[in-house]
Amino acid sequence: MQRTLSKLATRRYSTQWRSFSALHPSLKQNDLTSITLHVTNHPGSLRPVLDMFAKHRVNLTHITSQPTTSIEPNNDYAISIDFQGKPGTAGIDNLLRELEAHCASLTLAHDKTVPWFPLHISDLDIAARHTLQAGTDIDADHPGFSDQVYRARRNELSEIAANYRQGQPLPHIHYSELETQTWGAVYNRIKDTWAQFACDEFNNALPMLERECGYSPTNIPQAHDISTFLKARTGFVIHPVTGYLSPRDFLNGLAFRVFFCTQYIRHHSQPLYTPEPDICHELMGHVPMFADQDFADFSHEIGLASLGVSDDEIERLAACYIFSVEFGIYLQNGQKKAFGAGMLSSFGELEYACSPVRPAGGTMDMPEYRPWDPFHACKQKYPVTTYQPVYYVAESLSQAKDKMREFTREMKKPFHATYNPATQTIAVDRAITIRERCAK
Repeated sequence: MQRTLSKLATRRYSTQWRSFSALHPSLKQNDLTSITLHVTNHPGSLRPVLDMFAKHRVNLTHITSQPTTSIEPNNDYAISIDFQGKPGTAGIDNLLRELEAHCASLTLAHDKTVPWFPLHISDLDIAARHTLQAGTDIDADHPGFSDQVYRARRNELSEIAANYRQGQPLPHIHYSELETQTWGAVYNRIKDTWAQFACDEFNNALPMLERECGYSPTNIPQAHDISTFLKARTGFVIHPVTGYLSPRDFLNGLAFRVFFCTQYIRHHSQPLYTPEPDICHELMGHVPMFADQDFADFSHEIGLASLGVSDDEIERLAACYIFSVEFGIYLQNGQKKAFGAGMLSSFGELEYACSPVRPAGGTMDMPEYRPWDPFHACKQKYPVTTYQPVYYVAESLSQAKDKMREFTREMKKPFHATYNPATQTIAVDRAITIRERCAK
C-alpha cells in the first residue's frame, strides 16, 4: 500500500507514519525509507536526483529502475530508492519536497513487513530459547528413554545450555567417565574412515583440533576451547542450545558466524547410534569443517540468505543446507570425498556414500549421485532415519559455494543483508518492518 506525497501533506504524512509503531507495537522498523519516483527517459535524467541526495547528505542504500507502462515515446522510468533516514526530520523532509518538485511524481511507500530475524548477535539468545524439541524431550524408542540417570543428566546439560547468554564465557562441562567412553567408542570407530573418505579440509583440521582443543578418544573437547580456536581461524563461535531449533533459527545463527551446538551425548548402550544430533555429530562432524575458511564463508552466506525470507524460501534453503553442509560430497582427484557433517559423524553413511565398492555401510545398496545444483536440491526430499538415497556431488568446495551464490541471488529476498563483525550487527539495504517475537 502506497500513498502519494504532496507538497502540502509532507509533514502530516510523516506524522502518520511515525505513529505506525505505536498503533502496531508488535512491529519494529529500521531507519530506512523507501520511495518511488518517476523521471523522464533521457540521458542524464537521474543525475539531478542523485545530486539532491548528495546536497542533503543522505545516503542511498538501494536503487532500481524500470520503464513504466506508458506507450509514449519519452515514457517515464520508475526509480525505486531506499535511503537512510525517516520523514519527520528537517533534512529528509526538505529532500522529499525538492525531489517532488523535480520529478513527475513521488510516492512514499510503507515498509515491507518481514518475519523476525536477529539484528544483533545478542538476539540469538531469543532464537536459542525457541527449541522445537529440548534435550530433555526424548521419544519412547530412544535408547535412553527408560534410563533415569541418563535423563537426569540430559536435564542438567539442558539447564546449563538454557542459562547461557551470548558473550558470556562458555560453560565448562565435566563429562563423566561413561560419557567419555561413549565418545571414545565413536571416535575410534570412525577415525580410519575419515582418513579414507573425508575431504582434505576436514583431515587438515583434525590434527589442529587434536593439538589445540584436546580432540582424542579419551577426552571430550570443551566448547570454550573449540570456540576460541574457530574464532581465530574463520570467525565462527559456538552457542550452546538445549536441542532442536527450527531451520530458520539455526540458519539465522550462521549469518553471525554462530554455530548452535547441543551439549548432550548419545546413550552409552548404543554408542554407534543416535536418533538425534548430539555432541559427537556436532564436534566430530561440523566443527572440523568450520575451521576451513571456504566452508565457513559458504555457511555464513547461507545464513545471510535466510534473514527475513518467507517460510517457503526457508524450506528451499534448508534443503540446500541438508544436501551440502550435512550430506555434501565433492570430487577430489576423481574420488568422492565427504564434507557434510551428517556423513562425517557416521562411519556407516560415510562409507556408504563415498565407497565405490559394495558392501558399504552394511548394505549392498548404491545411492544415486547427481551434480551439485541447488536449484534441483532445494526440491529434493530427504529421509531423517535412513541413509540418503540421493547425494549431490560438487566439483570442488569452491564450486559448491559458487553454485550456492547463484541460487541465493535468485531467491525472493526482501533485502540484501550484510554482517559487520566489528559491531556484530546485521545491516539491510531496504526499508523494512520486522515482526516482533515473544521471548520464551
